[in-house]
Amino acid sequence: MERMSWALVWLSLAFNLVVAISVCDGQFPAMFVMGDSLVDNGNNNGLSSLAKSNYPPYGIDFQGGPTGRFTNGKTIIDLLGDLLGLPLLPAFTVTFTGQQDIWVGVNYASAAAGILDESGLNLGDRFSLRQQVENFKSTLNQLRNQMEQDTLNQYLAKSLVVINIGSNDYINNYLMPSIYSSSSTYTPEAFAEHLINDYDAQIMALYNLGLRKFLLAAIGPLGCIPNQLAKGFAPPGKCVSAVNDMVEIFNRRLKNLVDQLNHGNYTEAIFVYGNTYGAFNDILGNPATY
Repeated sequence: MERMSWALVWLSLAFNLVVAISVCDGQFPAMFVMGDSLVDNGNNNGLSSLAKSNYPPYGIDFQGGPTGRFTNGKTIIDLLGDLLGLPLLPAFTVTFTGQQDIWVGVNYASAAAGILDESGLNLGDRFSLRQQVENFKSTLNQLRNQMEQDTLNQYLAKSLVVINIGSNDYINNYLMPSIYSSSSTYTPEAFAEHLINDYDAQIMALYNLGLRKFLLAAIGPLGCIPNQLAKGFAPPGKCVSAVNDMVEIFNRRLKNLVDQLNHGNYTEAIFVYGNTYGAFNDILGNPATY
């Protein structure tokens, strides 16, 4: 698969949705990012992990060279920040030197991370979604030392939160029965529900900390990635339909969660579902368009 095509479609989708949010509230003062390797910008560099990308050929088209981004150049988050007028976000792990401007936001994403704490354990250390939320609390303590509480409250309420996570809960958990027991413990439906319950808890934790604008990305068609195609469970040129079916169960649950949150009693909050699965399927179905 062409990673840049994925990035551009995701970016186009995300930007349209973000614009819909910002029309009412004006420009976002900051962006806080949580997720996995698709949006990691260097948080795994100092971890004991096999999931690292701070070496060539990663970063060959990026102004800083290899930085820990899992791409040749900018990530979808970098591109989205460009469109929103925000500078490159610092990775959380470098925000304690006093030389990083955390006012513009922070990126907490960690390659191999999942919604579940155990997902990605086979690749070593990583910050799970729960830990990323804890890391945000550290940033919040820093911001409290820089702003009055009323100013901080307004700043958080207008800031954008982008979460792109869940892939590793499948490819580095549920779909690895030799290492993880989840596939023998849960049906695909029950596992998706398990993930969504944990996801919901972390979103509520962020809401309770003052964040109000959420862009929640679906999981892409994992049955079409090389990781799964190499296992030979699909005819040549086809995706692994059983894997995509599992992912679609999760995505439906996530969309339902977004609908529930938007109809709940969450003051000033906006939750947006990013249908990255559908966007990427359009690439597969209409490649000449791209």
